[in-house]
Amino acid sequence: MSYEFILVHEELAPFVAGVQLNRPKELNALNLQLMSELRSALEDLDANDAVRAIVIFGNERAFAAGADIKQMAGKGAIDMLKIDQFSTWDSIRRIKKPIIAAVSGFALGGGCELTMLCDMIVASETAQFGQPEINIGVMPGAGGTQRLTKAVGKARAMEMVLTGNFISAEEAKEAGLINKVVPVELFLDEAIKLAKRVAEKSPIAIQLAKESVLKSFDSGLQEGLFFERKNFYTLFATEDQKEGMAAFIEKRKPDFKNK
Repeated sequence: MSYEFILVHEELAPFVAGVQLNRPKELNALNLQLMSELRSALEDLDANDAVRAIVIFGNERAFAAGADIKQMAGKGAIDMLKIDQFSTWDSIRRIKKPIIAAVSGFALGGGCELTMLCDMIVASETAQFGQPEINIGVMPGAGGTQRLTKAVGKARAMEMVLTGNFISAEEAKEAGLINKVVPVELFLDEAIKLAKRVAEKSPIAIQLAKESVLKSFDSGLQEGLFFERKNFYTLFATEDQKEGMAAFIEKRKPDFKNK
């Protein structure tokens, strides 16, 4: 299948496939079409017996620098509810085969949330992780308040979500968010190497083991995601959301009014 915003590599290594996010001019911002293409590609690879592990990556400058704000800036709460963009994320969460994120540069907002949707993360020394949605008058909506808290703990998650501060790859590893930090020229190779080790194991054992780990990790998560999404949609009824996203597009500092 031909895609516009992703590249599919069916054999990065024996039994290892890859999906590359490919909107380099936009720092791989996650628009609706890219996420739909990613879901489709992952579902195809999940059904392919020649694939046992999958690597998702961007480029050296960015894994993904966030969601595409221009697609959301003019939307209201009901518009966002009807678009139901997170159903795509739910489908990716149900992929049975292990997914490894290879991250270099920015993994922010939706990009950070996408890495946490993966099962393991290998990062370059230049990688930065963050949930800066608060800076444009909203909050994480694709799992950021839930998965990040479970990964790094309440205090670190609160700081990242409420201030919008980024953390480095080394800080992310120390906090338990990622698996490994490597030189930038090796980030993809190391992710492929990890995927190869997984692909050498029994595919059914890997599937059930992944399922079991996620069952432990996700206990109570669905309730949290429902709550998160309700709040996310509600913010699209605020003036601060309109101001924050307009300021982002116009490249100026937002003037929030708490309305």
